Amino acid sequence: MRVLNLIVTLLLLAPQAHVHAQPPKPASPPRFEFTRLVAHWTHYGTDDYLKFIAEAKPEVAQIGNYGGHFYSLVHTPEYAGYPSHFPVRGLDECGKFLEQRNADLHKLGVKVVGHFNYTFLIGEPETPEGPRGFFKFYRDLWNEKELGPKPVADPLSFISRNADGSPYTANHYSVGKNREWTACLNNPDWRKVLKAWTKRGIERGVDGFVANYFYRHNCLCEHCQTKFRSYLGGGFTAEQMKERFAIEDVKTHKFTEIVGWHNPKESTPLRREMLRFSQLSTKEAFDDVWTQYGRSLKPDLITAQWNHLGDLSAISGDERTMLPAEIWGKDETYLWYSTGGSACYTDLAAGHLGEGTLHARYIRGTFDDKPFTLGKYEQTRIRVAIAELAANGGAPMGFYTNFSDPAARQEIVRYYRFMGDNDAIYKASTSHAEVSLVFPRSKVHASGDVEAVVKFKEVGKDLLNKHVLFDVIPDDMLTDAIKAKYQTVIDPATPFALPADLSRFRGPATVRVSASKPAAGQEITLHFVNYNREEPSKPKSAGSGIHEEKPIEVESMDVDFAVPKGASVAKVLCYSPELPKPVEVKFTVQNGRVQFSVPKFLVYSIARVQLAGS
Repeated sequence: MRVLNLIVTLLLLAPQAHVHAQPPKPASPPRFEFTRLVAHWTHYGTDDYLKFIAEAKPEVAQIGNYGGHFYSLVHTPEYAGYPSHFPVRGLDECGKFLEQRNADLHKLGVKVVGHFNYTFLIGEPETPEGPRGFFKFYRDLWNEKELGPKPVADPLSFISRNADGSPYTANHYSVGKNREWTACLNNPDWRKVLKAWTKRGIERGVDGFVANYFYRHNCLCEHCQTKFRSYLGGGFTAEQMKERFAIEDVKTHKFTEIVGWHNPKESTPLRREMLRFSQLSTKEAFDDVWTQYGRSLKPDLITAQWNHLGDLSAISGDERTMLPAEIWGKDETYLWYSTGGSACYTDLAAGHLGEGTLHARYIRGTFDDKPFTLGKYEQTRIRVAIAELAANGGAPMGFYTNFSDPAARQEIVRYYRFMGDNDAIYKASTSHAEVSLVFPRSKVHASGDVEAVVKFKEVGKDLLNKHVLFDVIPDDMLTDAIKAKYQTVIDPATPFALPADLSRFRGPATVRVSASKPAAGQEITLHFVNYNREEPSKPKSAGSGIHEEKPIEVESMDVDFAVPKGASVAKVLCYSPELPKPVEVKFTVQNGRVQFSVPKFLVYSIARVQLAGS
C-alpha cells in the first residue's frame, strides 16, 4: 500500500503543461509481437544497408536519432562521429534523409524505431564564437513552424543541478571539445522540448522510439527537491521520517543528495528511497511523453527503454530495480536490456558461457512473454547471440548485427531466415517450464539485499547446467495461480529438491535447453543452444569478429521429455539453421514421456514435439 501511495503522489506531481492541451490518456495499443530486430547507430545510411535488410528480413529496424543527440550534433562538424554517426550534416538535410530512409524500410515491410536521447546534451552555452551544439540549436536553429514556441528563453534552466546550484556537467566524451550536460526529466519545461521532438519524429515517419541516456542522476534542482519532499510525505508519516531518515521536517528539509544508482555497500534506507523515487519519476516521464502524449498523436506508437542489466545488477544497475510489479514495463511495447561486459566472452574451463539465458528468463517471466532483446555488444559470437534469444522468447539481436562483414552477414541472414521461415514457432510463443525459480525482488526493495540476487544467480546457473526447464518469476508476482502451473517453485534462499519426474536431457553442460509453446498450440518446441567453442588465446577476450566464434559441434542430445497431460506425441521434427530441412526422428513413448535423440548440430537446434489430443 505504501508503494501505491508513492506512485499516486508522483502521478499527482506530474507536469501537466504539454506542447498542446493535455490529451486524454489513450487506450493501450494491441500487443505488437515481433521476433527479429536489427539495431544500428552507424552505416545505416548506405545502399548496402537496404540490401542487407532485404536479405535478412527483420521485422524491426532500430536506427536513427530523434532526441538530444540529433539536436546537439547533426548541425556540427562532429555529426558523423560518435555517438550518433549521422549520414548527413544539417537539421533539415538529415531530417529529410531520415524521412526517406524510413519510407524505404516501410517498403520492405519493416517497422522503424528511432533512438531518442532523453537527457544527454552536448555543447557549450558560451564561447568566443557563440554557443555550440545543443545551445546553438536552441538559440539560433529552433524552428517554431516545426517545434512550436520555445518553452523558455534560457536553455540552462533545463539542466540538472549540483548541490551548490551549478549545472551538472561532465567531460567523459568531449565530443568536439564540448561538455556533456544532463537535462532534468522532472523539469516540466524540458518535457515540452521532449514532446516537441517526439511530434517531429512521428511526422518523419518513425513507428516508435527507444529511449536512451534515460537517467535521473543526482539532480538537486528545485523540481527534484520539491517532488522528492512530496514523495516522502506521501509515503511516510512525520514520525517514520524522523526514525528512519533523521528528517525533522520534510517540508523544509534541504537534501544534499537525491541519488539514483549507488554502491549497495553504501546503501541506506533513505538512499533506497532516493533510488525508488528516481526510477518512479523517470518511468512517469516516459509515460507522460510517450505513453500519453506520443500515443495521442500515434495510437500504435512503439515504445521501449534502452536499459542496463549487467550481470543481473541491483541497486548499482538496472533502471527498474526498485519499480513495483504494477508498473514494471507497463504499457511499453518491448524491452531492451544491455548485459554490458558480463556476457560477451567465454571462460569454459570456469563454466562461464558468456550467456544471457538467465537474464532472458527473468525478463520473459516479468514481462508477460512480450518482446525483448539483449544488447550483448557481441560482434564475435553472432550465432549464439541470436540463438539464445530465439530460444528464450526474445527478439534477436540487440547490437552488432555486423552486415559489413561478409561472414557475419551470411550467418545473420541464415539465422534470421530460419526464424522467419519458422515464424509460427516463435511469434507470440509462451514459455513451457516445469519449475519456477523465484527472483527475490521484494528483498531488494525492502532492504537492498543484493546477496539474495547472488544466491539466485548461483541456483539459476546450477539449474541451467542440469538442463532443467524453468521460468523465473519475481516473488512479488508469484500468485497461487502462477504457482499451480509448476511442479515445484524454488526459493533460492532455502534448500530444495528437484522432483524426480522432470524432463531430462543428456548432453554437454555447455548446451542450454529451453522449451516453448507456439501460439497455435498442439506442439512443444525444444530449443538447444551450444556455447562450446575454440576460445581465443587471450583469456576472456570478446574477440574481434565472427572469425573467432569457432563453435564446436554437438554430437547429440538425448531427450527424455515429460509430455503434457492429456496429449500424445504424433511426430518429432529436428532441424537447425545449418540444416533447415526438417528431419523426422524416431521416438518412443513410455509412461507419458517421449524419448529421442537430437542429431548433431553446430550452435542452435530445435526439436518440434508435435502433439495430438489436448
